[in-house]
Amino acid sequence: MKIWVWALIGTVAHATAASAQGNDACAVASHLVVAEAALPRVAAAIAKDRDLRVSVVGTGSSTLPGANGAKMAYPARLEAALALLFPGVAVKVTAAAMPRQTAAEIAQVFPRILVDAKPALVVWQTGTFDAVRGVDPDEFRTVLEEGIVALQAGGADVILMNMQYSPRTESIIALGSYAESMRFVALEREVPLFDRLAVMKYWSETGTFDLYSESKKNLDTAAQVHDCLGRLLADLIVAAVKLAEPTKEVR
Repeated sequence: MKIWVWALIGTVAHATAASAQGNDACAVASHLVVAEAALPRVAAAIAKDRDLRVSVVGTGSSTLPGANGAKMAYPARLEAALALLFPGVAVKVTAAAMPRQTAAEIAQVFPRILVDAKPALVVWQTGTFDAVRGVDPDEFRTVLEEGIVALQAGGADVILMNMQYSPRTESIIALGSYAESMRFVALEREVPLFDRLAVMKYWSETGTFDLYSESKKNLDTAAQVHDCLGRLLADLIVAAVKLAEPTKEVR
């Protein structure tokens, strides 16, 4: 079983962070997408059941407008990338978008998500509206810690995903303390962090994507950004599975 998992992921190179299918437009500096913690429940689901269920839970930035918005948004692109990276594994990614909700409000749906979707992995996307509403950073940190504990007790691994980067709002919304809280909690609770804020800022500063235009007026760019986010998140998951011990029993 352990040999099968390692053979499955051994061909994925992580010297630099790029898309799962090698799309150079998705490439970022290697230190921006790093698996600093393992995903043992994901590894077990792949090795034992060859079935991987992922729930993306968070604000409305996991969606795109339009008739084909769901197919172009990063949860769908994540599912497609993971299916390629884990051949022979049934991959299902579901998304629960909760626009304009704080971390505490999002955490209230976790019991239902665990029962209905039975995920091996929950991607918790949060932070923006805590910053907008001025939630106390210490309270935000406590909510993250308690939410992670609850999800893990319910049988799911957790990846924290922080905010989107927008040059239009960078000077208006103070995201720094919330992003740092997420990084601290991820390290403390030993869960991976997908640093979407840093990744998108890198793309903006290098001219990879024009993030100044509003996404509704530039759906092609928004779709490309979401595709890259899905691919990079898949890369992070593969790297975190590689850190796990598939032969250990997860409680």
